[in-house]
Amino acid sequence: MQFSIIFCTFVGFFCVRTPVVRTRNAHYNNEQTTPNQMKIALIGYGKMGKMIESVALSRGHEIVCVIDPFASTQTFDSPAFRSADVAIEFSRPDAAESNIRQAIAQNVPVVSGTTGWNAAALRDELNNDHPGIIWSSNYSVGVNILFAVNRYLAQLLHHSGGYTPSITEVHHIHKLDAPSGTAVTLRDGISQELSKNSQQPRCPIESIREGEVPGIHEVRWESEADILTLRHEAKSRQGFALGAVLAAEYLAGKRGWHTMTEVMNIN
Repeated sequence: MQFSIIFCTFVGFFCVRTPVVRTRNAHYNNEQTTPNQMKIALIGYGKMGKMIESVALSRGHEIVCVIDPFASTQTFDSPAFRSADVAIEFSRPDAAESNIRQAIAQNVPVVSGTTGWNAAALRDELNNDHPGIIWSSNYSVGVNILFAVNRYLAQLLHHSGGYTPSITEVHHIHKLDAPSGTAVTLRDGISQELSKNSQQPRCPIESIREGEVPGIHEVRWESEADILTLRHEAKSRQGFALGAVLAAEYLAGKRGWHTMTEVMNIN
């Protein structure tokens, strides 16, 4: 027997005295003009970069610089880049760390969504006395709520026992890293709870690459009696782009390392 746990999980938030997901009272509207219009630099101008440009312009921001070896001759040490209030970086795993270092060297905060590299090592190396940085494995508003629900569900099942977790992620054939950064974040959230039980097996991840799928993530908990699932399916890249721009709006003027949980005010 298989059924969805999503509704039951949210009901649990109101029935059990545990930390719940609270998001700021914001309009996640792609075409809302923000009060503080920003100058944005784009690092990487592939499909995501172009989508971020479209979302940023629709929210009243200005693109002042594009750093991309295949689309622009602009550089990090140019006046155009230094004029940016924030840079949004979606590039390649082998270029992400260098891109971030060059941006903050020019005193420009960075929102980075490139996965497949060790962002945690850079975070640990840097102290908080630097232009603001946000790195997330996924900027979708829905996925970040999924991260919080996933941790809460793992907490419940850790105490009840009898369930074994697994994750399946599906993406387009052009994606460079496998498993996806989102799947790794989901696994890490589960592992934080499972580590309290030395007999609980590690959560495996199955990665599938096919067609032009924007992204599907499913967390499955199976017992002898039933199967519980959490699932997020992206319709397009637009939700990721909107979340990245929301993160940029949050980060402008800040210093230190920040997270999407701060952007969305998730407890």
